[in-house]
This record gives sequence, structure tokens and C-alpha cells, in this order.
Amino acid sequence: MKLKLTLLGACLVAPTLLLAQQAAAPAKPLPPLGFFVTSVGLGKGADLGGLAGADAHCQALASAAGAGSRTWRAYLSTQAADGKPAIHARDRIGTGPWHNAKGAVVARDLEHLHGDTLDGARLGSNLSRTTALSEKGEAVKGAGDKPNQHDILTGSQPDGRAYADAADHTCSNYTSSAAEGSVQVGHFDRTGGGNTSWNSAHGSRGCSNEKLESSGGAGLLYCFAAN
Repeated sequence: MKLKLTLLGACLVAPTLLLAQQAAAPAKPLPPLGFFVTSVGLGKGADLGGLAGADAHCQALASAAGAGSRTWRAYLSTQAADGKPAIHARDRIGTGPWHNAKGAVVARDLEHLHGDTLDGARLGSNLSRTTALSEKGEAVKGAGDKPNQHDILTGSQPDGRAYADAADHTCSNYTSSAAEGSVQVGHFDRTGGGNTSWNSAHGSRGCSNEKLESSGGAGLLYCFAAN
């Protein structure tokens, strides 16, 4: 009888000890923030002050979120102009992996992000409405929300490279807020307009705030940690 009581006591105590150990175990730290959609634009349409101004915007928002020790770059391509060569967005953002504010993997590397291989293109990256969060870890307004702000400025082709034709795909390399002009945008929520590309869905209707808003944008950017 005494043996049975001892065994019963051990069975009751063991789960309690296990729960206590689990409660005492420190929470696993999240991977460092490496990707976000800007919570706000710069307020001047597609005039970002060029790449330098866009990068500074990413850096400032990352710093406010406690991730300012990393080097942040806006995912933007520029076209060749004034004797200067084109710059490709994919060449500016490091090599990954990139995690969002909740610790979820957005992409392992450049190939995963852009679907460079056949399998990669078929499977796609993890960048979607549920993972494309702001630097604050908040959801961004997409299709179905009011207002819809799923247009993200990129100036890029689907492979992350700049356009080489004569048309303007970057609102004069992010220096124009005029009603005319255009900048290529992607849809972070992968929906709308018959094109689900996160980085090259369509061109904007103009470069001003009003024109960006008219097609579902707010001058928002993708920001990646390059180191």
C-alpha cells in the first residue's frame, strides 16, 4: 500500500516539476528585425530625395523600432541617367536571411526572395500579407481595407533589376512629386490588378501623393537590413 502511494505521489509531482521548469525557462529570443514595410511615407509622393533619402527614411524608422544598429536600405532600383549607370534593388539589400518584426522568415536569400530558380519561382518567397509587417510589427492596409495602401514603390522588374528602356519607371529616380510620370510598384498583399507580384505589379498613375493614392498607394517602401 505504501509503495502504491509513493508511486502515485511521484506521478503527481513529476508533471508539476515539468511545468515549473518550462515556466522558468527563458523565452527564445526572436531573430533580429531584417525586413519591414514603412509605416509611413515621406509625404512628398515619389520624391524621396533619391536613394539616399529613401535609405535614411528606412534607417530612421528602424532606429525608432530599436534596430538602428543595422544598415538599412530601401528596396529601390534606379535607371541609368546623366551618365550614371542603373542601380538594381537586389544588389543593395545584402544576402539575407530577413525576418519581420514577429520573427517570421520573409526570405532566406536573394534567390528565394526573387524566385531565381524554377523551383524558387514555383514556390515563391514568404513575403505576403501576413508577413509584410511594418517596423512596429503592425499589419499594413491592403486590398479590402480603407484606404488600400498595398502599392509599394520599387522601380523594379520582377527579378529585382532596373528597367533598361527609355520610359520612366522611377519618377525621375525618386526626385519627382509631379502629377505626371510613373514609378513601378509591387503589391505586398499579392493581390489586385491581375498581377500578384510583390515587387513589380504595375506603374503608378503619377508621382504626386494624390496620384499614388488613386491607385492604392501611400508612398510606402520595403526596407531590408543589408548586414
